[in-house]
Amino acid sequence: MPSSLLKIFADPIAQFCVLIVAGTLISRLMLRRRQAGRLIGQTAFFIALSVLLLYNGIIPYEPSPVEADIARKIFVGFAKIVWWVNGAWVLVAFVRIFLILERKPREGRLVQDLVVGIIYLGATLSIVSNVFSVPIGTLIATSGVFAIILGLALQSTLNDVFSGIALNLNRPYTVGDWVVLDDDIQGRIVETNWRSTHLLNGTNDLVVIPNSALAKARLTNLSSPDESHGLMISVRIVPTVVPRVITDLMRNVLLSSNSILKFPEPTVMIDSIDGQAIHLTLSCRIKDISMTTAAKNEIYDLIYRHTKSSSLRLADPVGSVSAISQEQQADGSVAQHPGTPWRLLSNVPLFSSLTEDEKETLANNMTRRTFHKDSVIAEQEDRLKSLMIVRTGVVIVSRREGVRQIELGRLAPGDYFGEGGVLMGAGEVGTLRALTFVVIYEISEACLAPLIRDRPSIAEELGLIMSRRIDAERHLFADSDILTNGAHPGSLTSRIRHLFQLQHD
Repeated sequence: MPSSLLKIFADPIAQFCVLIVAGTLISRLMLRRRQAGRLIGQTAFFIALSVLLLYNGIIPYEPSPVEADIARKIFVGFAKIVWWVNGAWVLVAFVRIFLILERKPREGRLVQDLVVGIIYLGATLSIVSNVFSVPIGTLIATSGVFAIILGLALQSTLNDVFSGIALNLNRPYTVGDWVVLDDDIQGRIVETNWRSTHLLNGTNDLVVIPNSALAKARLTNLSSPDESHGLMISVRIVPTVVPRVITDLMRNVLLSSNSILKFPEPTVMIDSIDGQAIHLTLSCRIKDISMTTAAKNEIYDLIYRHTKSSSLRLADPVGSVSAISQEQQADGSVAQHPGTPWRLLSNVPLFSSLTEDEKETLANNMTRRTFHKDSVIAEQEDRLKSLMIVRTGVVIVSRREGVRQIELGRLAPGDYFGEGGVLMGAGEVGTLRALTFVVIYEISEACLAPLIRDRPSIAEELGLIMSRRIDAERHLFADSDILTNGAHPGSLTSRIRHLFQLQHD
């Protein structure tokens, strides 16, 4: 009995069957969810199969000799087919692992499919040649006419395919990049395949571009060499002061922006000057192109606020005739109250609900303070007893977290701080420092308290405005006492009432 078993296992067919069963169980069942382990199993099976075939005199990569035994001939042919197929599987697995480890599997999909196709085509031709003994040269020659006809019929498609291959090999872009074509088509690349490239434009529409057209187009990659994107804004200022003062003011505009990158440092350049205007270009960088709209809106707003606070005027468009002066354009309330304190109060949303008499009372009691560059205005956690309104300059707000110093934001003319201490008795969320020469007007708590006591309804209005501001700047108050106690308008109103000892209606 043992000798008969040895005789059976000595048979190449039995050995082949045992190896096939073992390889299938280990690779397909035990290592089914382990990609790396499955690749190792496939490689080990391929090596074991190669050793088995060569040991029994079966050379897979050579044509089979004439066999008299039909059963052995079928076995040899089947074994060679299994060997070539498993060899192709191992190579394909290595290709997929390589592209995944490269961490760009989607971008390499077209190249990956091309390599996999070449591997399977090579394995198929090898099987035809070495198993069925069909001359490959003759087969290719006889199919040449058919290939020419098929190529002419699919000329456009093949043009897209080979253009796609060239683009993926050259890699002028990857999935996720924002590109602009010479016909003003722009969008973020979401997919590349054999025939076309798909872009998602700014209006969330899908633009499908044939690879052949994309290969011929002039393409600008806005995401390369990195995600940051340059921004250039033109502005014209009436030349009522020397150009140096205007360029310094425009630098303050860029310094006070919270949307642009601080490095590389933004620049201001004078393009031209004449009797009507000084034309300047503001250059800066933003984190990525998706922030373009928000950054432009903020910078235009800051240009208006800084020029207004410095008594400068934006120039009229080239060729236009301005028949109305700035003073004539001013509304009646500003003309009646030309003072700086009153104008500041009118531009602060916190006091938009006050009457003109109430604003006049506050304006008469406002105090002007100045701070030199880099001087500290208030320390973190200090409770300010005055509401501070920025008149000119830039204030930076930074928070100390252990050994780290985190910039929370920057304040420009018209912005204010200290309202948390005045209205709710809370400390400042961060240290406030003058980034440039700063002029500030302050309203003391003693001046503000009688106004709130005379009109208790203002507490609800202040609570609502404070709630909206906290919600809009929630990222600045992550660890502050405001969020700990909630930012609901009712809770803020209650705190204001309690601080100013107001009776509930």
